Amino acid sequence: MKDLLATRPIKRLKHLLTYGNLWLYVLSLTRTRKKVYAYALDEDIEKEFFFRPDKITIYVVLYKLENEGLISSQFHERRKYYTITRKGTQTLEFAREYFTLLADKLLADK
Repeated sequence: MKDLLATRPIKRLKHLLTYGNLWLYVLSLTRTRKKVYAYALDEDIEKEFFFRPDKITIYVVLYKLENEGLISSQFHERRKYYTITRKGTQTLEFAREYFTLLADKLLADK
């Protein structure tokens, strides 16, 4: 089993499901916690989802999510906090349903 985890396809899969879909993890944490502080998101993602993205990558994702209207930001004192929007919540729900559909299909042969 350990040999399978080291294959290139599995490494690509892990990368795509983590870094390639970082926006899902950011939206999920933002929804769960009501508001998030960008600087702490790398640690939060590691605790919840078992990988630690670079801070700059998180900031890029936050910027894109905000431009797409999926999150919004507000300053509290000197810190910028992000909250999920209605559009972000709907997008996250659609993504969850899609992942469930895919997982059901992939596990159907078991």
